[in-house]
Amino acid sequence: MRKYLNRRTFVATAAALAVSASTLGGTAASAADKIKLRLSAPASATDQRAVAMTEVFGPAVADFAEFEPHWNATLFKQGTELEAIARDNLEMSITSAQELAVFFPEFSIFTAGYVHQDAAHQVAVFNNELMDAFKQKVEDELGVKLLSVMYLGRRQVNLRQSKDELTVKTPEDLAGVNLRMPGTDAWQFLGKALGANPTPMAFTEVYTALQTGAVDGQDNPLPTVVDAKFYEVTNQIILTSHLVDLNYIALSKKVWDSLTPDQQAAVQKAADDAAEAGRQAQLKKEEDLVSFLQEQGMEIYEPDVAAFRDRVQGMYLESDYAANWPDGLLEKINALGN
Repeated sequence: MRKYLNRRTFVATAAALAVSASTLGGTAASAADKIKLRLSAPASATDQRAVAMTEVFGPAVADFAEFEPHWNATLFKQGTELEAIARDNLEMSITSAQELAVFFPEFSIFTAGYVHQDAAHQVAVFNNELMDAFKQKVEDELGVKLLSVMYLGRRQVNLRQSKDELTVKTPEDLAGVNLRMPGTDAWQFLGKALGANPTPMAFTEVYTALQTGAVDGQDNPLPTVVDAKFYEVTNQIILTSHLVDLNYIALSKKVWDSLTPDQQAAVQKAADDAAEAGRQAQLKKEEDLVSFLQEQGMEIYEPDVAAFRDRVQGMYLESDYAANWPDGLLEKINALGN
């Protein structure tokens, strides 16, 4: 069984270790004293999330706040940002459902295969009332306000075999396929749910393993396929879109409460606009990469996604992973899709 941090213990410890809120300056945000909004995230400065926050969010709040981003985890180590916000040591971060699930196990539903269907579905889910209880718990127990959802991309199955050798339409077609997946239990479970034989392997070993046939394929978003040059040692990409990854723009609830209503509205709009800018940039990049990969000789096609979704969701619901999911939530999420 997976272990989670005890939220009451964490919050009590965070309170005991909290530093003086005076480091935030005049959080009443007078015209003379701007609020400092330091953001710490592991993304690089050229990542679409970083570009969107720097070019869209920062200027939009410049009248009353000084936006100070720190990329490449240079201010806080990856995975510690939420604790830093809870302790009043940080104002903002870009966090994941995986990180939130450490504190709130029910967030694991947003890390499961085929829960989010596409970028638009992510937004519909985040803005729906079904998310209210999730957001409120994060605010009440961690002191973090989730402002908006950012789209990171869709993971696809990428195989050495040509389409003539193996055409994948349903999960049954992946039977016996050695598919490299990250080594954690959660990733290995997803590989099995897809119908493949998941093979744990370090990312740095994947190119050579594909080249030699040690594995038949791997799963990653298209930008990774291009960046790692996997198209040199594979022949097809099946657009399974089995995981539509996301991040949340997170802000200290204490800072939020210190803002005037007009400033809160401006921060919310800035976050939504930044998320939308990043989303459109990532979607355009994925679209362009399909053309690039086809030019490299890759065969790219969509399988019976409904068949994959039914199998994957069914296996999750029968597993320990769903033990902390609210009853009926998956059905409500599905209903918001196409």
